[in-house]
Amino acid sequence: MLRDELARVGVVPVITLHELRHAVPLAEALCAGGLSVLEVTLRTPVAVAAIEAMRRAVPGAVVGAGTVVNREQLAAAVGAGSRFLVSPGFSAALAVHARQAAVPFLPGVATPTELLAALEHGLDTLKFFPAEQAGGVAMLKALQAPFPAVAFCPTGGITAQKAPDYLAQPNVVAIGMSSVAPPELIAAGDFAAITGLARAAAALRRRPVSA
Repeated sequence: MLRDELARVGVVPVITLHELRHAVPLAEALCAGGLSVLEVTLRTPVAVAAIEAMRRAVPGAVVGAGTVVNREQLAAAVGAGSRFLVSPGFSAALAVHARQAAVPFLPGVATPTELLAALEHGLDTLKFFPAEQAGGVAMLKALQAPFPAVAFCPTGGITAQKAPDYLAQPNVVAIGMSSVAPPELIAAGDFAAITGLARAAAALRRRPVSA
């Protein structure tokens, strides 16, 4: 289950790739640092090919597609072998297509109304996005009582300093972070540094929450 995979890693790198040649070494670097669930955003022309390359070359990686906003992107991501699909918002049509493709779907929600719509489609593991702008930890605490069975993967504006507060919430199974795969390190080919960032991120769940 997707929820189990998210809970296993705690932090999901949110990746934007501009050159296909970086895909495999980046996946290897992140997995070496303990982060094996990878979200590749469909924001660049090489994204779909990058998903397929990672999936084929790095069997230990659970590679999914992010920023899925229409049926065509969903079909391309599924065709590339995406293990899960992430959308910045909730779309009933995308939920139906993901279910038909038998690929786990993690839609973004920011309000109780969107959350109810997702639940109507049988989705109880959701992306809380944009996390910081949508109320952050305080909003997640408010959603806990009326929606006790829902688990969230907050994404958007979460820094390493704020991460432990998010991960301490009982309704948070993981967080999405782009800072573990910064574009300047990818462009420079400094994958050893990225492994170091991944190790630090993987340890965030064990860091005590400041008073």
